[in-house]
Amino acid sequence: MSKLNFCMRACALFLLWATTTVTLPAQTFKSLHDLKGTDGAYPWATLLQANDGNFYGTTQNGGNAACTTGCGTIFKVTPNGKLTTSFSFDGTNGSQPIAGLVQAANGDFYGVTGSGGVNDSGTVFKFTPNGGVTTLYSFYPSTGWAPWGGLVLASDGNFYGTTSKGSELGCGTIFKITPKGEYRTMHQFNGVPDGCSPLASMIQAPNGKLYGTASALGTANNYGTVFTITLKEEFTVIHQFNNTDGAYPYGGLILGTDGNFYGQTDLGGASAYGAFGTVYKMTPSGKVTRLHSFEQTDGDNPISNLVEGTDGNFYGTASYGGTHPNFGTIFKITSTGTFTTLHNFDSTAGSYPYAGLIQATNGEFYGATFAGGSGTCEFGCGTVFSLSVGLGPFVETLPNSGTVGTAVRILGTDLTGATSVTFNGTAAEFKVISKSEIETSVPSGATTGTVEVQTENTLNSNVAFRVTN
Repeated sequence: MSKLNFCMRACALFLLWATTTVTLPAQTFKSLHDLKGTDGAYPWATLLQANDGNFYGTTQNGGNAACTTGCGTIFKVTPNGKLTTSFSFDGTNGSQPIAGLVQAANGDFYGVTGSGGVNDSGTVFKFTPNGGVTTLYSFYPSTGWAPWGGLVLASDGNFYGTTSKGSELGCGTIFKITPKGEYRTMHQFNGVPDGCSPLASMIQAPNGKLYGTASALGTANNYGTVFTITLKEEFTVIHQFNNTDGAYPYGGLILGTDGNFYGQTDLGGASAYGAFGTVYKMTPSGKVTRLHSFEQTDGDNPISNLVEGTDGNFYGTASYGGTHPNFGTIFKITSTGTFTTLHNFDSTAGSYPYAGLIQATNGEFYGATFAGGSGTCEFGCGTVFSLSVGLGPFVETLPNSGTVGTAVRILGTDLTGATSVTFNGTAAEFKVISKSEIETSVPSGATTGTVEVQTENTLNSNVAFRVTN
């Protein structure tokens, strides 16, 4: 099987838009589950580790036969690879959920579908494992439609997202929606200079601004932009790509612990072999430094977000390229650009990793491939996999900032025997909810720094908790 032909890839990008183990020094790749179609097909989005310790994701197709190829699913998968289909979309409540999920403090999940709903233009939904899906909003072509990027839960308790199409010029929108479904269009993209077709989730930085990417236009050269928008709807373009530093940022940004932003572009770069995409670093003011140009042998067309590991390095996937050939790669890159290929997909254990990686609280990375595996879909229905690079367990706080008294959930792998919780050395009262979750709140006197949970081992948070006034 070869790389997806241009037509199929274009359709996938624009119409919406047996366990195998390979051991290398200090790293282990495992294929955990092969999707079959009936349990979902073609996972596109990065997985989410929820408060129960399991991972939740979406598939673009498969599941309910109400759609010709299935309308897509929400699934749960354990760290050991046992997969359960949690919900199958039927078109009326949405179809083709390309984006991932976000979990609110009450445990409910929120997400978007790229099509389906009342106007067949996509939906915003709430999902509860025991209650199914509730449609909060159905998009209209005139005000924005086809949301590809997922939602971000901002500090004001509302969700923010983008649509890839619609508005007066057809370039998409930025929107706000409350947990109850009250919807507002915040910004309409105008192509030049704003950019066009935002395809990735935004993130909220410590300064309160939302940061995102638009995959095209920005200038007449049509290479895409990076933008910010405040919760008061003040929109600013902070970078326009020029092809040398990258082109077509289909993926979004992450904020590194060094205070800089990191991302990938689908094309562009300075490779001697052609323009197969880049990894870049961006300062908060918008100055971009190209860290790596893909050369196809080490990857091609990266369209996902990076993730910063607890070792301070960045990990990601390239959709195509590699040595098998063209089935995609997993890589590691430092903040200064030292690049290492960690895994080459071979179709049997997955191919075309459109989704990014997530580092779970056990220290391992988890992800999904769009195709490959043993499923009966034309190119395989996709897989779920894990990759260990020898990093140890840690804890994660949700949220990772707040004032004194703010309720905080601490997620981990084995928290049952926890004896203390501290915020940068200040002790906090806490309650162990399960082996994967602790409830606490920011204690009086706490300052910005690491959250520490003492069990049989000392577990530190993967990012500093920021105490705000």
